[in-house]
Amino acid sequence: MSKLRVQNFAVSIDGYSAGPNQSLQNPLGVNGFDLMQWFIHTREWKQNHEGKEGGETGIDNKMAEQGFVGIGAWILGRNMFGPVRGPWPDDNWKGWWGDEPPYHTPVFVLTHHPRAPLKMAGGTEFHFVTDGIHSALAQAKDAAGGLDVRLGGGATTVRQYLQAGLIDELHLAMSPVLIGSGEHLLNGIDMRALGYECTDIVAGERATHIMLRKRW
Repeated sequence: MSKLRVQNFAVSIDGYSAGPNQSLQNPLGVNGFDLMQWFIHTREWKQNHEGKEGGETGIDNKMAEQGFVGIGAWILGRNMFGPVRGPWPDDNWKGWWGDEPPYHTPVFVLTHHPRAPLKMAGGTEFHFVTDGIHSALAQAKDAAGGLDVRLGGGATTVRQYLQAGLIDELHLAMSPVLIGSGEHLLNGIDMRALGYECTDIVAGERATHIMLRKRW
């Protein structure tokens, strides 16, 4: 049965997954890129995000690689697709990743503003969903063909799916940094009451990997 998974989701010690004032210059907000230091040193990042050889092959890399195994579709919040707000002024913005995004599957982007599907190199096709999180999940599961769906974020989108009890597994990569303000991931969410439990903790080279699973 297809599951909805959150993988490699960076969070600071003080619980933030993005800093304040997100923009084209600061996609993760001020100081937010500190959260990604565990990831950008891995072989997974070097090869699939930078198109380069090398990178570390330790525990962090193993966790990063697992996040792409068995994934048949993705869901992203609009902020994860780009910095454009409001109605789409045109179709020029095609994401942060260049001509070949790292997804290689159908990707369903949550938005309030319609836009035609966008095909990219490498098998990624962006679909823009205007009728809510349940519709996006249904479309993603259908497109995944029995494989799992990965929920990429950002924090607001993950919170919506958590509060609806729709996430089956959640992998948090906790970095030893303090962000101070921005987008808090779990503030005000009673994970125990929603049926989640911690199933594993793995110490990596630059992050602690925390696995949560829904019990029912």
